[in-house]
Amino acid sequence: MGCCTGRCSLICLCALQLVSALERQIFDFLGFQWAPILGNFLHIIVVILGLFGTIQYRPRYIMVYTVWTALWVTWNVFIICFYLEVGGLSKDTDLMTFNISVHRSWWREHGPGCVRRVLPPSAHGMMDDYTYVSVTGCIVDFQYLEVIHSAVQILLSLVGFVYACYVISISMEEEDTYSCDLQVCKHLFIQMLQIIE
Repeated sequence: MGCCTGRCSLICLCALQLVSALERQIFDFLGFQWAPILGNFLHIIVVILGLFGTIQYRPRYIMVYTVWTALWVTWNVFIICFYLEVGGLSKDTDLMTFNISVHRSWWREHGPGCVRRVLPPSAHGMMDDYTYVSVTGCIVDFQYLEVIHSAVQILLSLVGFVYACYVISISMEEEDTYSCDLQVCKHLFIQMLQIIE
């Protein structure tokens, strides 16, 4: 088999998805975004399962991966709608943090080119206590960075879905061929025994 088979491509795609999900997980941890952290964690587990299924020729694991990619696309479409404030959603709510904290996306204050203007601590305040006044000069607004992350996840998932379906169909054909070959071998063995008798 050549290296450009569907199976090999799915392995590479799963590796790309893992790298992308781990990168996203890091930035969601930095922003205390608990809902995306849980989603990314599940995604990483299922991608590893899909990778294992692809390497070990386990079509059922690849089927789980295929179903998950459809759910993952749905989640990322929701994230895009959330940050673009589509359908009554607001990026300023605590939905992504489960109302546990007031943190927002890490990219809000640390995006490319962003300059934070801080108010120094008050005389009776803590030395580490900073109140952010404003963030200016961002090359790309944070919501668009989040949308780009989700769009990349959607693209990888859609391509992964197609390759996973292809690998499942190929492995099912191989199983059918294998069972057919066993029946042919059994039939030939029985005929050979009859000839010997």
